[in-house]
Amino acid sequence: MVLVDGDVVLRPIRVRDQRAWREVNRRNRDWLRPWEATIPPPTPTGPVTHRPTYRQMIRHLRSEATAGRMLPFVIEYQGRLVGQLTVAGITWGSMCSAHIGYWVDQSVAGRGVMPTAVALVSDHCFRAVGLHRLEVCIRPENRPSRRVVEKLGFREEGLRPRYLHIDGAWRDHMVYALTAEEVPGGLVDRWRRIRAARPGQPGNANSAGN
Repeated sequence: MVLVDGDVVLRPIRVRDQRAWREVNRRNRDWLRPWEATIPPPTPTGPVTHRPTYRQMIRHLRSEATAGRMLPFVIEYQGRLVGQLTVAGITWGSMCSAHIGYWVDQSVAGRGVMPTAVALVSDHCFRAVGLHRLEVCIRPENRPSRRVVEKLGFREEGLRPRYLHIDGAWRDHMVYALTAEEVPGGLVDRWRRIRAARPGQPGNANSAGN
C-alpha cells in the first residue's frame, strides 16, 4: 500500500531502507531524543529487554502487520526518506480504533510533510481499513507535534500521566483523537483547504516524534 499527496509519499518500510533510515536517525539524534521511546529498567520478575536492531525492528513490524495489528510506513519527501509513521494497536470488535506515532527529519520541518502524512494515513484508516477512531498521544512539551494534530482538527481529550517511557523516564502524554464522523469529506481535503486559506505560509511545523 502506497499513499501519495504531492511530494509526500507513505510506503511500507523495507529491509533495504536500512542505510537511509540510519543516516536520517544519525543526523537527527539530538532532535529526536526528547521524544523517542526508551526501554524502562527491568522489574524483578520481568524480562530483560534491549533496544532492537534495525532488522529486528523490521521483523517485528512485519509480524504485527501480518497479524493485522499495525500499518508501518516510511515517509518520503521529494523522493528521499525523511521519517517514519506507524499505525499501531489496531483493535476491532466494538472499538475499531488505533493510534498513530511518527517522527520526521528536522531538515524538512515546516514544509507540511507531517500533517500531510497524518492526513493521508487517517483517510486510509477510515475509508479503506474501516477504523472508527484514531488517537495520537504526545508529550505536552512537544509543541511542534501537538500543532500537527491541532491544525488537522484532532480533539484534545486530556492527560495520561506517566503514559510512556520516553527519553529515560515515564512521561505524561496529551491524548488527541478523531473519529470517522468528524471528517466526512476526508482529512486530506481538510488539510488542503487549511493550507489554501494561508497563502504564502509554508505548511506548518512538523513533529520530531511522539
